[in-house]
Amino acid sequence: MNSATNEVKMPRAASTVGGRLASRIFQAGTRDFFGVPGDFNLVLLDQLIAQPGLRMIGCCNELNAGYAADGYARATAGLSVVVVTYMVGGLSVINAAAGAYSDDLPLLVVSGGPNTLDAPANHRVHHTIGEAELYQCAKCFEPVVAETLIIRHLDDAAGMIDRAVTVCLTRRKPVYLEIACNLAGMSLPKPTPITLPPSRSAADPVSLDAAVAALTARIDAAVKPVLVAGVKLRSENATAAFRKLADALGCAVAVMPDAKGLFPESHPAFVGTYWGEVSSLNCAEVVESSDCQLFAGPMFSDYSTAGWTTLTPPSKLVHAGPDFMRMDSAEFTGLRLDSLLDRLASKVARNAASLTSYRRLHIPAALEAAAPEEASLSLKELRRQVQLLLAANTDLVLETGDSWFNGQKLHLPDGACYHFQMQYGSIGWATGATLGISLGGGAERRTVALIGDGSFQLTAQEVSTMIRHGANPIIFIINNRGYTIEVEIHDGPYNNIKNWDYAGLVEVFNAGEGNGLGLSAETAGELAASIERAKSHAGLALIECVLDRDDCTAELLAWGSRVAAANARR
Repeated sequence: MNSATNEVKMPRAASTVGGRLASRIFQAGTRDFFGVPGDFNLVLLDQLIAQPGLRMIGCCNELNAGYAADGYARATAGLSVVVVTYMVGGLSVINAAAGAYSDDLPLLVVSGGPNTLDAPANHRVHHTIGEAELYQCAKCFEPVVAETLIIRHLDDAAGMIDRAVTVCLTRRKPVYLEIACNLAGMSLPKPTPITLPPSRSAADPVSLDAAVAALTARIDAAVKPVLVAGVKLRSENATAAFRKLADALGCAVAVMPDAKGLFPESHPAFVGTYWGEVSSLNCAEVVESSDCQLFAGPMFSDYSTAGWTTLTPPSKLVHAGPDFMRMDSAEFTGLRLDSLLDRLASKVARNAASLTSYRRLHIPAALEAAAPEEASLSLKELRRQVQLLLAANTDLVLETGDSWFNGQKLHLPDGACYHFQMQYGSIGWATGATLGISLGGGAERRTVALIGDGSFQLTAQEVSTMIRHGANPIIFIINNRGYTIEVEIHDGPYNNIKNWDYAGLVEVFNAGEGNGLGLSAETAGELAASIERAKSHAGLALIECVLDRDDCTAELLAWGSRVAAANARR
């Protein structure tokens, strides 16, 4: 690499359109891409797999491939790529792209496109709705990606590919890139250097100085300031700066539910999850009694506020977003969250009053006693045993549903990572994401996933892909025969599902050649034995946990009623 020009040497394969894309994503750090073949992308796939060190993970369908790419972006904190065919593949993966947008993930959706000769000839083409206008897929993607790019001319190809990757990495959002099928294997007009994406722009120094001065004065004047970590700390690379501020201020520090894991739970200032009525014990009392609530990188929604039940009045709230800070009636723009927090840490006076209040209130929960081995398996016992499984190298994945609330009750060891999709909340996400997280995390980490039976049935096919590629997650299927989260929001016969033999399904996917392990537990003792077998197993292990239909967390009951009330308001 030439640091002066910020360029890399052109690999030979990059002389074609598809080769350019392969070299570009490999240079960005991607080693696995996900996809499903179709006639519009086959030549493109040939070009991609010709790139040394770049592996295709063929998935069972495009939606699952998108979820896997979502998980890969989370595990690697870098670019992820999903490759599909035109329209029938693109519109299937669009749901995953929308979820990635909600969580600021740099997901590049690459679609093969119609031959460039078809549109001028007014041809009707297969995989479309039968109209002559052939760029419908990009129009569908426009609301859920940062940009749509369609390569129709060779002269545009290198620049559009570079732009797609650059926008993904700098904006931390999905991008849709369509490449006409007859151009993918064609040589570029002339070799052009591959340029690395520019670094993010710095904060405006005048605005930053003013924001730091105003916020320092606000915090120093407060009686009991608190800090609350939000999910956008991750996408803004601001977790280290947030911790620096926490260490300097010495106050109570909470996390929003979707920011669990972004602040060490072993830190002496950690007071739990702030989630309105379903917060950790004594956490809401400390946050809501504070006269200065500094939320860093929050995403406020009906889900994250438990149906708008959090108490964060404008007079107390300081909202530090990715590029702005808002408090009282003032707003400062042109900022960077990491720069704001880092500078603030060197200015504020130490004030531990809110942490002192928490310690007066809080009585640590007693350790759960183990259930008798012969006892029917309960959710409480499942949590207790999963807690013992978690280690510094664990990636914990939680599916939308009661798994959210079970995950919030688990203590994360330092080094463990926590993954769930709160803002978009697409059930079925976790199975595909488990594939991507397992592959992206590498051999030194192990993924543990909690997935409800209803959610699992939506995307179960991707267990076969995990087996195919040697991924080794431990998946707990919480089998209570229905969509429990929907039951608690609004029940009806549509929340019942057909039961499956989940453990037996693994053998179906093994088909005599795989190394998956399927287990089932109906008692506490059976679960303990299953976990021991899973820990020593070299491949995927799936444990079906049979629970009573009404065995769910109290937090789900409370949260569900509040979300239902928010949905029904007039």
